[in-house]
Amino acid sequence: MAQKVRVRFAPSPTGPLHIGGVRTALFNYLFAKKHQGDFILRIEDTDQGRFVDGAEDYIVDSLRWLQIPFDEGPGTESAYGPYRQSERKHLYVEFANQLIDEGKAYYAFDTSEELNSHRKDHEAKGKTFIYNWHNREKLNNSLSLTSEETQKRIASGEPYVIRFKSPKDEELHLNDIIRGNITIDTNTLDDKVLFKSDGMPTYHLANIVDDHLMDISHVIRGEEWLPSLALHQMLYDAFGWKAPLFAHLPLIMKPVGKGKLSKRDGEKLGFPVFPLEWKPKSGEAFSGYREEGYLPEAVVNMLALLGWNPGTEQEIFSLNELVEAFDLNRVHKGGAKFDPEKTKWFQHHYLQQMDEGVLTEQFVEQVLKPKEIAAERLDILDVNKIVSLIKERATFVADLWEQGSFFFEAPSGYDEKASKKAFKEDSPEILAKITELLYEVQDFSAPNISERIKGWISDNEIGFGKVMMPLRLALVGEMKGPDVFDIIAVLGKSESVKRIKAAIKFMA
Repeated sequence: MAQKVRVRFAPSPTGPLHIGGVRTALFNYLFAKKHQGDFILRIEDTDQGRFVDGAEDYIVDSLRWLQIPFDEGPGTESAYGPYRQSERKHLYVEFANQLIDEGKAYYAFDTSEELNSHRKDHEAKGKTFIYNWHNREKLNNSLSLTSEETQKRIASGEPYVIRFKSPKDEELHLNDIIRGNITIDTNTLDDKVLFKSDGMPTYHLANIVDDHLMDISHVIRGEEWLPSLALHQMLYDAFGWKAPLFAHLPLIMKPVGKGKLSKRDGEKLGFPVFPLEWKPKSGEAFSGYREEGYLPEAVVNMLALLGWNPGTEQEIFSLNELVEAFDLNRVHKGGAKFDPEKTKWFQHHYLQQMDEGVLTEQFVEQVLKPKEIAAERLDILDVNKIVSLIKERATFVADLWEQGSFFFEAPSGYDEKASKKAFKEDSPEILAKITELLYEVQDFSAPNISERIKGWISDNEIGFGKVMMPLRLALVGEMKGPDVFDIIAVLGKSESVKRIKAAIKFMA
């Protein structure tokens, strides 16, 4: 790979960034870093009609949150900038004119009404209207008009577009790193518009010019751009430029059935399809992975394995490990089915790996403070210890409350089914004895409490469940939670006794 690897992620700021786009960015980033290359963010905002305010910031914030930073892009300028296509308009005119001068493109004055009329006429005859070699010299353009008439129309301000003159009777041999060799008959291609009547280039021209001027070595993009590959190769040939190498990534498919994953699938099945929450100024808001409590490492790990595999059984990868293992030759051709449960599996793994101090801090900030748990209660409790006891069953920070709310709030009642099973006639007497034993324990640690109570159970030959079930229910209100002796140690002597006495009162 003699040329320096330079890849780009080139989204349009027309709304939130779909996770399919995020995966494209990730694969570009991994490829660049694997080959000590540059990862560039370019904002393709030539379609001003679809521009959405705030979308560019959203794209940048998403990449930052996912920890896949770009080396060049808006705000991170270099000699290749600017990185917004709307700021590069002057360049595209020059190249469009070059194609006109060389007879490789032409001015077309056809109105929307004229083109619609041709389409309807063809449909009526059971045909499809294609604007290309077989009819372009009969249509309203500079190929059918004299140069004087053409210039006169342009000078008068008549709207026009510039169309590429696709070659006739040629065979195009294209290559894609993922899909292999592709052959196209140029007679089947239409003469695409390169420049619009609003003075802006179309995606096709701007894309090619920018990739050339920015020294892009590899174009890694979604499968939906595969039909444009022929035109892009013909444009490179028309300019006499060396084309980059192309790789078209497979689609991300719905979890059920066929078809591309959409935001509606996420709404219907209850999972996000955007990295961050999207709140448009008008219209409905959409949830994001960040706001749903996912860790960026989990999202990146999940996306990396959608349509790519390392050729081993390994599933857990840090970003550095992904860079090391990534290979475009191991990207699949077929669509990758999205699995929301697998995403949760990754999330659970990364939550367990989190620094416990950081996890505790997030639990306090995100859950306990909003629930207005009294500060003095938090001072008494060892929240760090609580988190270490309950995190194993948690997938998200919010789950820690579900798993351990009883540490912070005494039970207000007892699970009906469990209490019928656990609270027996002699339970008040047994629990009263437990409170006495707890008062006797000096060093109030879980092992000491366990030793004292288990010793008493053995000495009196009482069934273990007969003691432990009502005791857990008294402390928790349900048959859940970590080891009972750990719960007692964290709650402390006074709170534990208070809860046991409340249970005895309830049974009375």
